[in-house]
Amino acid sequence: MSADRLAQLQQALEERAAQQLLRRPVTLQHYNGRLLTVAGSSFINFSGNDYLGIATEPQVLQAFADGAMQFGAGSSGSPLVTGQHAVHQQLCDSLCHWLDVERVLLFSSGFAANQAMLLTLSSKNDSLLLDKLSHASLIDAARHSDATLKRFAHNDQTALHTLLSQAQQPMVVTEGVFSMDGDSPDLPAMLKLCQQFNAPLLLDDAHGLGVLGPEGIGTAAAQGVKPGDLYCTMANFGKALGVGGAFLAGSKTVIDYIEQFGRHYIYSTALPPALCAAVIKSIELCRSQNWRREKLHSNIALFRALAADLPVLPSDTAIQGLLLGSSERAVAASAQLKQAGIWLSAIRPPTVPQGSARLRITLSAQHTEQDIRQLVQQLRQLV
Repeated sequence: MSADRLAQLQQALEERAAQQLLRRPVTLQHYNGRLLTVAGSSFINFSGNDYLGIATEPQVLQAFADGAMQFGAGSSGSPLVTGQHAVHQQLCDSLCHWLDVERVLLFSSGFAANQAMLLTLSSKNDSLLLDKLSHASLIDAARHSDATLKRFAHNDQTALHTLLSQAQQPMVVTEGVFSMDGDSPDLPAMLKLCQQFNAPLLLDDAHGLGVLGPEGIGTAAAQGVKPGDLYCTMANFGKALGVGGAFLAGSKTVIDYIEQFGRHYIYSTALPPALCAAVIKSIELCRSQNWRREKLHSNIALFRALAADLPVLPSDTAIQGLLLGSSERAVAASAQLKQAGIWLSAIRPPTVPQGSARLRITLSAQHTEQDIRQLVQQLRQLV
């Protein structure tokens, strides 16, 4: 192997470390949602996406175990070869009934689903108009597509209108809840603009599904937008539903097309059947146990009230960003919080723009009032 190439890689790693941007995985010894254990120490967890506390729900765990015994550990193939099992179809049917959509396709991850959505549905004559703060999976897909990529200022309807008026065949892409800022676009206003310019609206609702809208249907429903008004929607099972995997939802025509031409779907092994059995149970609990959403939103309101004097980004969702500016300051704050028994990771560039390093606080239905008061007390000492 070329020594020069290895030296270049090592230099890039050293530069990232010097900038306080080097990331390393942390191995958890135990996880139960609200608490996690690392290296023998227990921490209150404010960095997970298990918004409803379903990931460790005994009924979900039992469904996973029963699914493995009934269907096996793996699917054994791609969905269009031998990988489609009865439980996959059962999950698709559950999603269609819950979300009031015609068809869905299952994917291994939200990243893969977003890639399939943009790469398959756009062509070289299209202009993909993405929000400036779109997730990396959307940006990468748009960059690798044959379409022209244009990005508009975050949640700026005027900027979007300008791009729509200039584009030949525009397609608009946004998120229901933005993963780092925790805010949402005005979907009815955006939809009105899209209809004015005959532009399809595509939605990534990874952080809205399960949390917003009646029965957790998602951001669009919470804002009064009908499923049929969206060209295609992506959401996943690894956030509020507490498991893993993702899906695309839309009209039969759109989803049939992705099934036939979406390379991420065609050439990937289907989700493990046992996982699908667990997600079916998660959906059942999400729909029927509204107390989980009520507790989550109560915790959000409590945090917002207690942290009113802190530099927290405007957000009514489970994602609350505390801006600290420099990566060094964010890393130091995260380390200090660990000393106080709070697990809260620093978010740094390139995940967020330069100068906007932060603590990304995520709230859960499992957090107690005392957890939140302790968190805000520690944050106030830091800031």
